[in-house]
Amino acid sequence: MTSNLKNDGMENIDQQKRYKNAKKRVDDEKGFYTHLTFYVIINLVVLFVNTNFESQGFKNWSQWHLYITPILWGIGLLFHGLRVFNNNFIFSKDWERRKIDEIMKEEGQKP
Repeated sequence: MTSNLKNDGMENIDQQKRYKNAKKRVDDEKGFYTHLTFYVIINLVVLFVNTNFESQGFKNWSQWHLYITPILWGIGLLFHGLRVFNNNFIFSKDWERRKIDEIMKEEGQKP
């Protein structure tokens, strides 16, 4: 009977961890989509305001300085998306675990 209680407790802890991970994932994705929405809305407004579209039409669209904000912000948005949707991006938990194992092996081999 005691072992059943331990198993139930372990399953409950495991379920809580899975829930916590799922909640974090949903929050991360929600944050990315919020970031994307603000990126699109704000950059459309900035582009139309800065192009002086009413008087010059599409003539100003070729000026490079109009695209600095969307490009730099877009790079940040790209990295945000990669972090949220690609769990193995650059310095992932797997990479961290492998690096720790590697360093521990090196430390163990030193005289």
